Amino acid sequence: MSKVICPLSIVPVRSEPNDRAELVSQWLFGETADVVDTKGNWSKLRFDHDGYEGWVDHKQILPCTSPNFDPDLRVIDQNTIVDLGDRPIPLTYGAVLPFYADDHILWQGHRVPVQAVTNHRPELERADLLELYLHPFLGAPYLWGGRTPWGVDCSGLVQMVFILMGIYLPRDASAQATEGDNVDLLDLSEPGDLVFFDNEEGRIVHVGMVLTRNEDDDLQVAHASGRVRIDKLDQQGIYNAEEGRYTHKLRMVRRVL
Repeated sequence: MSKVICPLSIVPVRSEPNDRAELVSQWLFGETADVVDTKGNWSKLRFDHDGYEGWVDHKQILPCTSPNFDPDLRVIDQNTIVDLGDRPIPLTYGAVLPFYADDHILWQGHRVPVQAVTNHRPELERADLLELYLHPFLGAPYLWGGRTPWGVDCSGLVQMVFILMGIYLPRDASAQATEGDNVDLLDLSEPGDLVFFDNEEGRIVHVGMVLTRNEDDDLQVAHASGRVRIDKLDQQGIYNAEEGRYTHKLRMVRRVL
């Protein structure tokens, strides 16, 4: 299998090899993947950061000459631009900085200058990291398959915040629900615990992250539903004060370390 790298800010990942197919995820600058199949002008990729598979247009792929198998440094500001010589690339929040050191990345065998704020914050506690990395997503519009503050879905939000904390989760909520350990009681939950919600058939359809309690000592959850928002959480589920009703039914709480 050949190794490839994302050479653009954001690349759509499709369920089938055509431009009209469902958007199932997004590929961010600097992320790498293996080509597992080709069909016409499309490649089916398996992404290194989560093992997810989807189709990407050949025109939006570049061979990767120096794979970064531990891409722990990512952009956490929204003003970074890298000049690749033939074009400037605005780097979205969460983009990978391949082999970033001394304000340079390694790109196609060359050191390229770029100044960025990265997610290297080992001195902070998880609750503080969660608040730091979540903040740019607050108010972001819901987008099925999205992974950035320009549009994100519930599992994409969780995945990206956890990636920035150095924890790599699967792409979809149902797969994320198999990670970590079960928390038996909601009252025992801690900031960063994952909360999952099911539909009438018992299928996991939504995920959020537990935050610190508010001034009224209510549990709070960050999640993407219409937009990225913070709502009250209790044993019944998510309570949306704007709508005056519960919008999601709680299924389980999981702790991923």
